[in-house]
Amino acid sequence: MTINTQEQILLDRFINEALKEDIGEGDHTSLACIDSNSRTQAHLLVKDPGVIAGMEVAAKVFQTVDPTSTFTPHSQDGHPISYGDIAFEVECNTQALLKAERLVLNTMQRMSGIATLSNRFKFEVEDLPVKILDTRKTTPLIRFLEKWAVQLGGCENYRFGLYDWFMIKDNHIDACGGIKPAIQRVQEYQQKNGLNLGVTVEVRNLIELYEALEAGNITRILLDNFAIPLLVEAVAIVNNRFETEASGGINIHNVREVGKTGVNYISVGALTHSATSLDFSLKVKK
Repeated sequence: MTINTQEQILLDRFINEALKEDIGEGDHTSLACIDSNSRTQAHLLVKDPGVIAGMEVAAKVFQTVDPTSTFTPHSQDGHPISYGDIAFEVECNTQALLKAERLVLNTMQRMSGIATLSNRFKFEVEDLPVKILDTRKTTPLIRFLEKWAVQLGGCENYRFGLYDWFMIKDNHIDACGGIKPAIQRVQEYQQKNGLNLGVTVEVRNLIELYEALEAGNITRILLDNFAIPLLVEAVAIVNNRFETEASGGINIHNVREVGKTGVNYISVGALTHSATSLDFSLKVKK
């Protein structure tokens, strides 16, 4: 996967800040034990099956700590991995390698856990005309990594932040005085500021659904915490006039039933907030 310029800036900043956090005034153990001219070969050992993610990040980390390092991948981001696989080999200044070790492991374990869970969700609905979306339930300051991992697992990103898509949720509706005035204000705001962003409105019942349909000027209707029979009815009522999305209480056990209701999208916060990290080890070759 190719990352864009903005993502590259975020990645460089993340690596530099993460190294600073871990190294501080110096890796005293390595400085004490390891000759500064020593060079070492190491490999990443996979200890959990799943989908790997973060290979590009690892290569960039090693390049940052030692521009003369050599990174040899044996897998690719988004590919399946099994216990005992060697994901990559690296040849690097030894002190630099040990500085980078924990950052590489922590990042790849987290990203691979998200990619693996995302892939499981994708598998459950892959024969249905529905797309699985992530949410903003991400770890602050590493959202771009977690959303990257979601893509590598085969699911799709929703909005990246509050700036690239309007989402009129229950709190907005209640604070604004209703669905119609909230939608109207969003429309006025877009016109005033020269914006043309997507607009999602969340509805909690069929009464609010009809209010949203009557108001119009939206892209998508988010059907929040609808039971399956009610979700089927709501999708039929919308009748493709707008995109439909289901959310709330969706897990790996019920996502297929939700997908079979005919909704266009299913947003799943669990992709990022409930993913379990995979286990990797960076092993130095003696």
